[in-house]
Amino acid sequence: MKALLSKAVGGPDTLVLEDVPSPVAKPGFAVVEVKAVGVNFPDTLIIEDKYQFKPERPFAPGGEISGIVKSVGEGVTNVKPGDRVLGNTGWGGMAEELALEAARLVKIPDEMPFDDAAAFIMTYGTSWHALKDRADLQPGQSLLVLGAAGGVGLAAVELGKAMGAKVIAAASSQEKVDLCISRGAASGVVYPKGPFDRDGQKALAALFKDACGPNGADVIYDAIGDAYAEPALRSIAWEGKYLVVGFAAGEIPKIPLNLALLKGCEIVGVFWGSWVARNPKKHQASVAELMQMYVEGKIKPHVSERFPLSRAAEAIKHLASRKAMGKVVVTVD
Repeated sequence: MKALLSKAVGGPDTLVLEDVPSPVAKPGFAVVEVKAVGVNFPDTLIIEDKYQFKPERPFAPGGEISGIVKSVGEGVTNVKPGDRVLGNTGWGGMAEELALEAARLVKIPDEMPFDDAAAFIMTYGTSWHALKDRADLQPGQSLLVLGAAGGVGLAAVELGKAMGAKVIAAASSQEKVDLCISRGAASGVVYPKGPFDRDGQKALAALFKDACGPNGADVIYDAIGDAYAEPALRSIAWEGKYLVVGFAAGEIPKIPLNLALLKGCEIVGVFWGSWVARNPKKHQASVAELMQMYVEGKIKPHVSERFPLSRAAEAIKHLASRKAMGKVVVTVD
């Protein structure tokens, strides 16, 4: 079988498509014939050894997949050969076949195509955990989403709308804001490209404040970080919650903690992968809720582009350019 491998530290151009042995299902594992792979921001980091996890090389990127169960190992009861499934893998997904713990697999509805399934669990799982478990978002609250047209951002827009919040989408172009409004945002704001000097940060803070209204945002969902974080935090409401989801803009920001004091707010970390490992039963319940929302038409991944496995490195490079909207998916024949 073929797999896209990271054999040396580097960007997408260092990845190579090679033939590797087909996997075997060990006890507790299942082998999946991969049909589609979701491309996510961690894929751009893990191949450069900048992610929280550093797998032994060679490895394939690809943290979420969908496909058909080919075989199962001893003791596996939750799936069987022929089942249509999705799975969060961490890495290894960009291959024609993949062996992973069967507990990581979730059966998907017949009406869910494989590209939707591969674009589902990481973005909606992260955003659902952020908004429900970490922020306790309530109907009528205001939610400011930074990087709103990206994978997790657009999921947060849809879920915030479904939860009854007033969603303000912040993105880097009007095209991206328009996409967010079409997916449920009440309004949007286009922010300029950084870096910003002190006056630029003040102007950006004013832009966010105008977008959120006089009371500020009850919840801020920040997946981009860098120079956008402090201006966004200045627009938060009294006793608001600031969700630290990721740093897609590059640098990890340094936040003046006096802002948390002055705003009486909470700065809340969101690490979905670790939460899933620590709370498997709660995760199963969350997945069931999300699947029900999908079946009811309340949420649906926006798959903007598809690349074959032979061009998967291009897919990662495209995502890293921050030009993609919604989800990018690699398809596997």
